[in-house]
Amino acid sequence: MSLKIKTIGLLLALNVANVQADTPSATEMWEIIQQQQNEIESMQGAGKSASGASRTTLGGYGEMHYNNLEDNDGAREKKIDLHRFVLFFGHEFSDSIRLFSELEVEHALSGDGKSGEVELEQAYVEFDLNENMQAKGGVFLLPVGILNETHEPNTFYGVERNPVEKNIIPSTWWSGGAELTGIFGDSFSYNLGIHEGLNTSSTDKYAIRKGRQKTSKADAHDLAATGRLKWTGAPGIELAATVQYQENITQGDDSDAGSAILYEAHAVVERGPFELRALYASWDLDGSGPASIGADEQSGFYLEPSYRINAEIGLFARYNQWDNQAGNGSDSEKKQYDIGVNYWPHPDVVLKLDLQKQDNDSGSGEKEGINLGIGYQF
Repeated sequence: MSLKIKTIGLLLALNVANVQADTPSATEMWEIIQQQQNEIESMQGAGKSASGASRTTLGGYGEMHYNNLEDNDGAREKKIDLHRFVLFFGHEFSDSIRLFSELEVEHALSGDGKSGEVELEQAYVEFDLNENMQAKGGVFLLPVGILNETHEPNTFYGVERNPVEKNIIPSTWWSGGAELTGIFGDSFSYNLGIHEGLNTSSTDKYAIRKGRQKTSKADAHDLAATGRLKWTGAPGIELAATVQYQENITQGDDSDAGSAILYEAHAVVERGPFELRALYASWDLDGSGPASIGADEQSGFYLEPSYRINAEIGLFARYNQWDNQAGNGSDSEKKQYDIGVNYWPHPDVVLKLDLQKQDNDSGSGEKEGINLGIGYQF
């Protein structure tokens, strides 16, 4: 029975029950029915809008740093920097298709003569192929290391991201391409991706970090392939290993350079208030160009024990060692010691303090001092 017929029946019933009431005319009854119908349609439209809005999510994170560091020549650097402000936008097109995106502003200002940048760190569509496998296409963070995919400031110790994952891996590292992810067994997951590769040069001493193209008109003559296997079969334990291969790390622009292979392995172990993070990463670059300056081998590792006093306070120490020219046997190795504290007044808000001391074999470029930071995510 239609809504209009039901409404007419109700009005007639009321008229019979109260014979002394004034009987509405046919015109008045029609106006009442139309008003009720409009109200119902309006409520239904609002419900549809709310349902659509619930499929779109907004989030983000940010952090500001204060660095007070002195180099080995006695020069002191004091800086306050809004290091990054990131907005996350996600949307579910359906139960099996969704969008992820991150828009980032670094160092507060961007443009000609400014130190900052505006970057699109992620922008990909993910498809559920079945309950255990997904595929994604677009710009995404590569599955390597501990921090590259999860680097919100309240999730790690230390004001600055550790120098090994910064200079060797190098975090934050994203690329445009396609990737398969999935799980099997009770505790294994995998990632298999094809994406833009690095583009280094002899001018930059084949430094890995400077080779990131960030999907900005990226040269795609030589794509890279990345695979990761992760095990989380015991509570509080993550073990993972990543391998990446690229045919030419200069996109064919340097005849003295060739292929590049990255090996990375890490472990995260939590036992009550104790946590240990350990990571090793190494690059093997082919060609006489990288070999001539020792850049054919670039490697590093770090160990980071930490102790959570309570829900709000945690202490950590970290030993970092890395070398972007490890192949020539010269004094190019760098070591850094960090010790500090994190304070979480809320699980998504953190205040940080740490002391750092750098010890370089070359005796130059060392920095030591204090770092302060505040960060959040939502």
